[in-house]
Amino acid sequence: MRLIKCPRCELNYITEDEGYCKICKREMKGESQREEIEMCTVCNEAPALPGKDVCLFCLKEMNANDREEDEGEGRVDEASLSIDPVSSMDEIIPEIDEDIPEREYDEIESDLSLDEMGDEEAEEDEEDEDDDE
Repeated sequence: MRLIKCPRCELNYITEDEGYCKICKREMKGESQREEIEMCTVCNEAPALPGKDVCLFCLKEMNANDREEDEGEGRVDEASLSIDPVSSMDEIIPEIDEDIPEREYDEIESDLSLDEMGDEEAEEDEEDEDDDE
């Protein structure tokens, strides 16, 4: 028993002994296309709402449960946290002057200076070019 394409629609496969596919037979008889009804995934008893996977009853029940949880103790109110927003960058940057003496701070800053590092790299590149020649 070999499968061949339906001679009418040339989309669906049928066995050699069948004349047309089930869809073409239905269309030729004038029957409307039946859409499969999806059942609710929660209760599996009522048809699901269009575009959803749950029925109306289960959807209402889930929304009611969500509202109860929001009103319960599990909800954290932002006002109860009393966290003040940062008003300026001064509050974020720690004061370094108190921890490190001024002289040492200048030495660290000069060691970490990007300008000086760029100058040093440029000097090294020039030395490497001079050595290559």
